[in-house]
Amino acid sequence: MKVLVPVKRVIDYNVKVRVKADNTDVDLTNVKMSINPFCEIAVEEAIRLKEAGVATEVIAVSIGDKACQEQLRTALALGADRAIQIDTADNLESLNVAKLLQKVVEEEQPGLVILGKQSIDSDNNQTGQMLAALTGMPQGTFASEVKVEGDKVNVTREVDGGLQTVALTLPAIVTTDLRLNEPRYAKLPDIMKAKRKPLEVKAAADLGVDLKPRSTVLKVTPPAQRSAGIVVESVEQLVEKLKNEAKVI
Repeated sequence: MKVLVPVKRVIDYNVKVRVKADNTDVDLTNVKMSINPFCEIAVEEAIRLKEAGVATEVIAVSIGDKACQEQLRTALALGADRAIQIDTADNLESLNVAKLLQKVVEEEQPGLVILGKQSIDSDNNQTGQMLAALTGMPQGTFASEVKVEGDKVNVTREVDGGLQTVALTLPAIVTTDLRLNEPRYAKLPDIMKAKRKPLEVKAAADLGVDLKPRSTVLKVTPPAQRSAGIVVESVEQLVEKLKNEAKVI
């Protein structure tokens, strides 16, 4: 069984995000980039399925310019067998990403597609669900446990009321939550081996997908600065400040 794992290049989660002076976008100048953390969990789960003998091949795919090959090589170092870059310089929306991934799914015919539930830059949480709708494949979102049994995959989902387990008929789509696993670190020998693993580049324009944006970013601003809190000595003092200073009661 092939497992397809889309990965996204994002600003490293340890980096403080800066906004451009003209408020048109986030400033990426000299910023450390990495694999989206949820995508990293998806890569780890796919590799574990291969180590367990369930999967035969793990394919990492990313959409972007040549810079995203760095994240694909990281996925290869972690254990993916080969990688696909869909080359485009456009800043794509979730639907466009899902349509491009649909083309890859149609070509590769994976038994399982594992994605991060969302990216930490846009936080849309849309691509996996849209891809499922476009391909007609069943979906299990927010997965905290994935078990493949024959032609079924049982996905334990984290929902507001607790845990829910759904049985999906393969091929299927799974989006990962934080508690699914803990990603491994790439070892130096594996990083060196990753340089020799196949990485195929496909032009997004050749896939026949309309990449025209459907929304327009008007302005990007940083969060408002919050003042430091204070410690009160009694409930009475707290009530007094909420009433007279914060004016919320």
